[in-house]
This record gives sequence, C-alpha cells and structure tokens, in this order.
Amino acid sequence: MSPLRHPADVLFEEGDATPALPVCDHYCGVDARMRKSLALQAELGPVFDVTLDGEDGAPVGGEVEHAHLIAELVNSPANVHGRVGARVVPVDHPAFLPMLEALLPAAGQRLAWLMIPKPRHAQDLALAAEQVDAVAASAGLTRPIPLHALVETHGALRDVWAMAAHPRIESLSFGLMDFVSAHRGAIPQSAMGVEGQFSHPLVVRAKLEIAAACHAHAKVPSHCVVTEFKDTAALKAAAHRAARELGYTRMWSIHPDQIRPIVEAFTPSEDEIVQASEILLAAQAADWGPIRHHHQGRDQLHDRASFRYFWQVLQRAQATAYSGGRQLPPEAVAAFFSA
Repeated sequence: MSPLRHPADVLFEEGDATPALPVCDHYCGVDARMRKSLALQAELGPVFDVTLDGEDGAPVGGEVEHAHLIAELVNSPANVHGRVGARVVPVDHPAFLPMLEALLPAAGQRLAWLMIPKPRHAQDLALAAEQVDAVAASAGLTRPIPLHALVETHGALRDVWAMAAHPRIESLSFGLMDFVSAHRGAIPQSAMGVEGQFSHPLVVRAKLEIAAACHAHAKVPSHCVVTEFKDTAALKAAAHRAARELGYTRMWSIHPDQIRPIVEAFTPSEDEIVQASEILLAAQAADWGPIRHHHQGRDQLHDRASFRYFWQVLQRAQATAYSGGRQLPPEAVAAFFSA
C-alpha cells in the first residue's frame, strides 16, 4: 500500500501557494507599546504579526533613531517567534535609505518583512525593492527580505495588478485614511468609519480591486484599520465582512484589544473545521480521487477543486489556533500538521 500523500504535495502546482501569513498584523510605534506587543505575541503565539512602525510611529526628523530602536527590538529575546516586521518611510523620503542602512545590517536576518508605504505607482515599488536589495547585499544578508506595500494613492490603485505581480511582494494592504484624504474632500469623512468604509462605492471598489489583484498573483490582501477600537462588536462585524464578503485573508490591528477579535473573525467556524477535516481525511484515504461526503443532510461529491478550498480552510484554522481558540480535530493535526 502506497504511503498517504500530503495535500500540499498533491493539490497545488509550483508557485500557486500563497504566503502563509497570520491573519492579524498589529501595528505599534511607541517604545512601550512595541515592547508590550512583543510580550503579547510571545504569550499567544504566532497567531498575529507585529509591525514596528517607523513611519507614523517615529517622531518627525527622528526616523533613523527610531529605526535603530526597531532593530534592537527585532534582535531582542522578546522576538520569540520571528514574526516581527517594520514599516519604513516612503521611498522618496530623505530618510528611506538611512533607515534601511540602520535596519538591515543590524537586524536583516531576523526581520520578517518590510512595509513600504505610499508608493505612487508600480515604479516606486520597484525602486524601493531595488534599494532594499542593494542595502541587503552590501550588508551580506543571505536571504531576500519579503516586502509588503500599502495601496493608498490613486496611482498605486491604478497599478495594483502590477504591484501584486512583483516577485518581491508577499502582501498588499489598503491604506484607508490616506486613500480617502487623496480625494480632497470628495469622499466624506464618514467613509473612514466602520460603517462608511463598507458602503462608499469608491472605497469598496478600491478594496475589491486590491483583493482581486492579490488573489490573482497568490499574494495576501490585508484589510485596513478600524479606528473605533473600543467598539468590539463593530470591529468583529468589520473583520467578518472583510473576510467573508471582500476576500481579505489578513487585517490590521492598531490596539491590542483588537487582536483577538480579528483572529477569531478570520478563524473558520467549528462546522467548517469539522467538514474540511472529514473531507480531506477521506480524500487522502482515496489517494485524492473524487469522494462522496455527507454533510448537513446532503450527499455531496468532491474532487481536487474543492479539496484545495478545504485545505486552505484547515491551514487558516491551524494558523489561528491558540489557547482558548478553536482547535483542529486531533486526527487532522496528526495527518496534516505533524512533522
């Protein structure tokens, strides 16, 4: 009898897999908050990422000094899981190269990614990637540093498909506030709120275009912030809509209280986890041939097209599992996630 084959080896062609990023990206820039965020990540596990903010989080004129602090934290024992990145200033900012020269030689081997804000077009992103790679090479780094970018200008939205296709990009985020501001008052302030950002046509159009471009190029679309951080119900509703209606697989947090609700909203339901586990275990036993599965009173036929979907459900469930959260059935863990 042939050994059971893993879904990752059977269901996808080379280059089809999307980067396996946690569903929540937590932003912080003040020294004390950066340290608290790293402590929380150490406690919960790598179910969320931490981006240390050298753009909005740095004092004006103090970006390079802030980059040295970020490098220190990335290298510190507090970075338990290696899931800490940094946001730098835009590529046309005079501190862009000095920040790279502060960050990459000191912390480049442990830096999980760099966030590039405010590219005006695809050429800005290409230039940023070239400069990052040049500084990395001069520092003797042995790996390319993954790049994330913010789509928050008219030109970036126009070029979003080219940006998503860039080989150095693993995720694109939507910058809601700057995008609304770029319309010079034509989009009302209400479109920055938790309700308006899901109803204003220009904002929804931007979100959908980013998500579509990312999925077409196997990149991760990351949803924008919800500023009403004390309204947990509103945050959960927004995260649920981002995941279920707009196709986002990751979302920003700007306050520690937002992290767990975002993770929970992006986690598959108990029923989805059980269904995906049953289907994939049966498919594996059938050596990934078509199967029949009974679910909620109905018999359904499944083949590799639906197996790919259910495997992604299980991957997301495993990535969001933490103490107190939803867990995978032990047999699915043993079959698909054991070393």
